Formats: sequence, C-alpha cells, structure tokens
Amino acid sequence: MVEVSAMITAMCVCVCKPSYGSSLTDAQWAVIEPLLPVRDPRRAGRPLKFPRRLIVDTVLYVLVSGCAWRLVPHDLAPWDAAYRWFRAWSADGTWSRVHDALREKLRAADGRDPQPSAAVLDSQSARSHQGGQAVGYDAGKRVRGRKRHLLVDTCGLVLRAVVHSASVQDRAGAKLVLAGIRSSFPQVGLVWVDGGYVNVVDAGLVGWAAEHEGLEIVAVPRNADVKGFQVLPRRWVVERTFSWLGRCRRLARDYERKTAHAEAMIKVAMIRLMAARLAGEEIEPRGPVETEAARRLADDLNDQ
Repeated sequence: MVEVSAMITAMCVCVCKPSYGSSLTDAQWAVIEPLLPVRDPRRAGRPLKFPRRLIVDTVLYVLVSGCAWRLVPHDLAPWDAAYRWFRAWSADGTWSRVHDALREKLRAADGRDPQPSAAVLDSQSARSHQGGQAVGYDAGKRVRGRKRHLLVDTCGLVLRAVVHSASVQDRAGAKLVLAGIRSSFPQVGLVWVDGGYVNVVDAGLVGWAAEHEGLEIVAVPRNADVKGFQVLPRRWVVERTFSWLGRCRRLARDYERKTAHAEAMIKVAMIRLMAARLAGEEIEPRGPVETEAARRLADDLNDQ
C-alpha cells in the first residue's frame, strides 16, 4: 500500500501542472509555443531540465503577482532557472521576436495590415525601488525612477518600448523611441503626441522627426478649460495600453535592475495579452472606464 501511494505521488509530481491565474491556458500555449526557440539535439548539450511552458508560467507568475523571483511557489520552476531563461531570452531578443510575431498575427486577425501606418506616443514615470541602471528624478511629476516610453499602433499594441531615466525630458525620450523607426515599420508616417512634446518652448521634435525619420508629428492638445481627467482623441489609446500593463503588479513600479529587463517585462505582459486574444479568450471589459474605452475603440475602427 505504501509503495502504491509513493508511485501515485511520484506520478503527480511529474504530470500535474500548477494552475494559477497567471498560468497559460492550453490554447494560449499553442499560440506561443511555435515561436519559442527549440533546442537542436545535433548541437549536443544537456536536455532541458524544465519544460519551456513551466519556465514561461514562472515568469508570468512573477510578472502578474509582482513577487520577488525568490518567492515563486515551489510547484513552479526554481526561481534561478526561470530568471536565467528570462535573462537569456531578453539578451538574445526572443521576447521581442515573439512579441512582434504575435502583434502582426493579431493585426491580421483583426483584418488590418500587419504593418501599421500611424502610431501614438506617450510616456509614463514609474518609481524605482531597487536602484540600478538609469535611475533619475522627474521634476515635473516628482518621481524618482524611470520613464517608460511607448509607441503603440491605433489598436494600442506596442510597436516599440524604451525605458530610460525619469530625468530625461519627453522630447529627448521621444527621439530615442522614434530613431530608426522607419526601418522596422516603413509604413508609419504619422505619430500623435500630447502637447508636452510640441509646445512654444521647444518644437524641435517636429522638425527632427520630419528630417531624420520622415514622420509627421501631430499634437493633440488638452482643453485648458476642462478640469480633471479628459478622454482625448487618439491619446486615450496609449493611456489604455498603460492601463493594460498596470494589471501586472510587477509593472506597478520599476523593480528591475536593468532597463533591458524592464523593457522585456513590458513585452512579456503584451505577449500574455495578445496570446489570450488570439486564443479567443480575451477578457471582457469591466467597469465604466474600460467599457467606454472598448466602445470608443470599436467606433474608431468602424470609422477607418
């Protein structure tokens, strides 16, 4: 009887998959798996000790729960193994390749050209807790940490994410994002920004973008007569993307030591979101803000 119990326990350890809210479903994994690098047995080396799906689930657990790497549950992959794969895939561009492939598939599934022709640019200042690379002070928002600069398409999908010091002004940060953008997205010709990027003090970004990147920068100004929150045309799209990222507690602040890892976490969050959509498991909007955002997006898509 003892031997049978031990055999059942051993079998459970091998086949039972941990189930957390952050874990991939079978349909989501079917979307992501073909895009991940596959070990070539002809190149020798040890076989994988932990399945790739378990590694991804462990990274997603850290991302969604916001816990430290060392605090992941024991039924997931060991934290050091998961972090080693996360770091390796950040360095070799795996996260970027998977992210870009899913974005093109999702745009095609929505009946749109895989290559966007317009984009929206904005930044978000995030407090940094652990210090590390490129940490500065944003005097305007009184935040010590980093800025996340996102360039998104008109659906809110990330085209490029750049994380830099919070002390870098928005106009200078915009150049980091837009530099060489036409080589990756040759059809992009129009970028919407807020008034902070183009104002009477410094309108140099418009000339720089036109001369070096062939881009037209269009500012969507805020109505000074209206107090409080405003839903502005086009700009709300990127604000909603920041809201999507905010669902992942790891991105509520900037806990990464390196900016490359901070950018990778943004891409992993978007990979999770896009895989769910491609698997037909998109979460319905909850609350008045998300419901209104979904309605406005549907109206914009119908008008185009």
